[in-house]
Amino acid sequence: MLYQLIVFLPLLGFLIVGLFGSQLGAKASEYITSGFLVISAVLSWYAFITVGLGDTEVFTVPVLTFIQSGSLSANWEFRIDTLTVVMLIVVNTVSALVHIYSIGYMHHDPHRPRFFAYLSLFTFAMLMLVTSNNLVQMFFGWEGVGLASYLLIGFWYKKPSASAAAIKAFVVNRVGDFGFILGLFGVFMLFGSVNLDTVFANAANYMPAEIHGEASTETAAPVAESAEPVADAAHGETAAAVTPENTVMTFLGHALDKSGALTIVCLLLFMGAMGKSAQVPLHTWLPDAMEGPTPVSALIHAATMVTAGVFMLARLSPLFEHSHTALTVVTIVGAITAFFAATVGLVQNDIKRVIAYSTCSQLGYMFVALGMGFYSAAIFHLFTHAFFKALLFLGSGSVIHAVSDEQDMRKMGGLRKLIPQTYWMMIIGTLALTGVGIPATLIGTAGFFSKDAIIEGAFVGHNAFAGVAFTLLVVAACFTSFYSWRLIFMTFHGKPRATADVMHHVHESPPVMLVPLYVLAVGAVLAGIVFHQYFIGEYYVEFWKGSLFTLASNEILEHFHHVPMWVKLSPFIAMLLGFLVAYQFYIRSPQTPVRLAAQHNGLYRFLLNKWYFDELYDFLFVRPAMRIGRFLWKKGDGYVIDGFGPDGLSARVVDVTNRVVKLQTGYLYHYAFVMLIGVAAMVTWMMLGSGF
Repeated sequence: MLYQLIVFLPLLGFLIVGLFGSQLGAKASEYITSGFLVISAVLSWYAFITVGLGDTEVFTVPVLTFIQSGSLSANWEFRIDTLTVVMLIVVNTVSALVHIYSIGYMHHDPHRPRFFAYLSLFTFAMLMLVTSNNLVQMFFGWEGVGLASYLLIGFWYKKPSASAAAIKAFVVNRVGDFGFILGLFGVFMLFGSVNLDTVFANAANYMPAEIHGEASTETAAPVAESAEPVADAAHGETAAAVTPENTVMTFLGHALDKSGALTIVCLLLFMGAMGKSAQVPLHTWLPDAMEGPTPVSALIHAATMVTAGVFMLARLSPLFEHSHTALTVVTIVGAITAFFAATVGLVQNDIKRVIAYSTCSQLGYMFVALGMGFYSAAIFHLFTHAFFKALLFLGSGSVIHAVSDEQDMRKMGGLRKLIPQTYWMMIIGTLALTGVGIPATLIGTAGFFSKDAIIEGAFVGHNAFAGVAFTLLVVAACFTSFYSWRLIFMTFHGKPRATADVMHHVHESPPVMLVPLYVLAVGAVLAGIVFHQYFIGEYYVEFWKGSLFTLASNEILEHFHHVPMWVKLSPFIAMLLGFLVAYQFYIRSPQTPVRLAAQHNGLYRFLLNKWYFDELYDFLFVRPAMRIGRFLWKKGDGYVIDGFGPDGLSARVVDVTNRVVKLQTGYLYHYAFVMLIGVAAMVTWMMLGSGF
């Protein structure tokens, strides 16, 4: 009953408020949905203590029979293990705080019942995803968060930019979801099941797997004797040539053996993760999602939508570990995304967009860890990131609330003494995001423990792209520090750049908005110190209890604590360098960034326009699609179908009737003449018919 309450209380809140919100009123709607989420969050922490910190092994909670069709069986049931309960506390804790915060932030919105109903629906969909015990249920939650994000990003649907952003998020995610569902089909084809336990058991004996250079202890099905061994250039491994005897799948006209088929399936699943978790090149929807209300941004970026891809790869780690190629691709994409998003964040002026690109970059860190096989570090960073990213987004909402809905940091400044509590909460979030801490000690913020662990794991990783990933992550850490402190300095320090009227009305947020910030600040400071021993430290094995693939992580864990001191110092030095440059640019010499932007205008425009990804996609996809659509509309539908179909037939009928009606002149002699012609024709016909 515990887990049914955790999952279904948000759904119950959505149904009550969604159906009867107008009758209940805004206040009752807020209290019902928020109250249910608080209960669900408290129960989630109890489940975490019981399962994660206790001795409870993995188990399932049946709900109902879902799909039974031939060999396809997908029941609705909850998979409860350490990974699940970690995600439960992340999703429900952040969502509960966002609900409470929204009571103050959305106070003047006339459609609050609809907003709170959507928030609860979003939470329920994510809970369905993280508790799934089969890929069909996971896909249900996967599409559910996509729907809810569309509704929330476009909540202010009368605002054209919000509607456009919602459509963009929905369409871009459909691209990724196409890969996910193909991957789902591929898993069923290879293993004959979509149930996770069955898939993992079959994957262990599916093929000989070289795990990071060491042979797996699992035995594998023999390859066809006729297959000749060929060298794998990427890893130096020996692979069997694809023959008709060992072909298990044909994809895009190419015959694939077990190794190739599994790699394709993993890459298709990763394609889905790229869309949900905003990895290059399917990242373009994430910054535009800022058009929704700020609490929505916090929920999407900290606990729900963007974490879905990271969770999915971690959940399917026993599958991905059998494809070195897929893991290498994950590492490459993650490292490029971390670097790319950090460069774009350097020059953004919208306070929410800076934090949005920060999310994109931090997700890149998580995917690098996943690609290295360091799954526990990826989930640890997801866990800590939820606290400080929600803190930063809700803190930015408090700033926007204070300055009359202004989001341009160039029109802020001098707010430190006017909204001091918000200022210090933003400082704590920034310290956690930039990973402030003392290297080689246990003193530091949440980001210090999780982000540095990923960087050190990349240094000792056996992945072919590990060295490049390590370098890109360190550079991204420097950029992260710069744009994070740039946000603080431009927003809170210096002289006020807002109008006198705006500055006159600057005020601190009410307690209902500040209390969630205080709670998140505690997590941003203490989450790393309290939980690092469980996620990536001494109690690692006892904590995860097999819910993640542990062999690769064990190898990295044995080495990353003993990396050279310069490796441990590198993220600290990068963080310090970013802070010092930001301080120089925006406190000591505010004209320097203006001068540099003018001197390097091409580079500045390149970064300001986000590497021109949107313009490129507009040229390659949007405009051609619009031209094709216009052609099919005007020529295909209008000219051909309508012209020769309904409109054409009706036009011919009108033409004929217009000509026939001219025979009706109204003159008697015309009618007499026609009658005479008719009589003559009849006589002629009768004569011909009688044989004359």
